[in-house]
Amino acid sequence: MIKKSSELKLTVNQNMRGGEGNIIIHHLADKTEMHDKARLFARITIKPGCSIGFHVHEREMETYYIISGTALYDDNGSQTEVSAGDVTITPAGQGHAIANQGSEDVELIALIVLE
Repeated sequence: MIKKSSELKLTVNQNMRGGEGNIIIHHLADKTEMHDKARLFARITIKPGCSIGFHVHEREMETYYIISGTALYDDNGSQTEVSAGDVTITPAGQGHAIANQGSEDVELIALIVLE
């Protein structure tokens, strides 16, 4: 199977998880395509001044792979700058947030795997 970029589902989430601004989500595969083992596999764009608010993952884990840009990542209250090539891992029962405080878009791949 091949999915052309023009066929990908696009959503815009305003104030995602209590964050600021709009988050652009290109869904790379849906739950059924991932045999119900993952809830989200997407390329996410965070524009300057926008963020995904702090949230906790219950019975699932989330990983971000930063493609481009620099962001402030909140790992259970510990703030760290992340940039291209960095990977974040949020296990079940843990929380995180990410904010673009720079002047360029932050692009990342997000994967949420179910327990």
